[in-house]
Amino acid sequence: MKKTTIQDILNFKGGPLFATLTAYDQTSAKVADAAGIPLILVGDSASMTMYGYNTTLPISMEEMLLVVKAVVRSVKRSLVVADMPFLSYQTSIDDTVKNAGLFIKEGGAGAVKLEGGKNIKAHIKTLVDFGIPVLGHVGLTPQSFHQLSGYKMQGKSKTDAEKIMEDALAVQEAGAFGVVLECIPDELAKKITQSLDIPTIGIGAGMCCDGQIQVFHDLLGLSDSPAPKHAMQYESLYDKMLKGVKAYMADIKKG
Repeated sequence: MKKTTIQDILNFKGGPLFATLTAYDQTSAKVADAAGIPLILVGDSASMTMYGYNTTLPISMEEMLLVVKAVVRSVKRSLVVADMPFLSYQTSIDDTVKNAGLFIKEGGAGAVKLEGGKNIKAHIKTLVDFGIPVLGHVGLTPQSFHQLSGYKMQGKSKTDAEKIMEDALAVQEAGAFGVVLECIPDELAKKITQSLDIPTIGIGAGMCCDGQIQVFHDLLGLSDSPAPKHAMQYESLYDKMLKGVKAYMADIKKG
């Protein structure tokens, strides 16, 4: 079974739309891999889905390494990308190299993802120069939750749209093999996608990107909380699991 490579992802540029997905443990990783998902992101959204935090900010490198290892051990063909958590790379380029290296060497990931544009161009370039593939992420960057005053659409004004475009171009110039566009207007996502030579992966950014990504728990309805507006939800497994557990309890009470 052929393992997905960075070149395979680059080849998606301008071709048929491709689907990517997050995963955080053996079960989610096996399901995504068996379905043929070419790229699995071990997102820092594990902060909420696996560890019960309210935002992505609290999760640590140690906590992320645990889920990255679990996913890597569970896949046969998907390219696994490890999301670098808050303050694992913003502090310095040295920290960026050290922590990205841990995800590759100890975690077994095939690439890492960093949020930001021009402000982390040097970080991305250094990783790429050292042989560590990087997936970029611009638009709504959840690790900037406080700076952005919450999770909301970015790039609506001309000035903000121009900045996001500049960030996307900076990510490409630094050597990233792709870039996630999160929660930006459809037209801006289309313009960025047409301007870049690397594939764009949208989430809440319309259907003009080269690919799409969704959170595993949103896709299958594994939470009792309402799904985000941009989520594509195909199942409500939380309700089914709750029903099953209640049926089990009822049977035990009946003896």
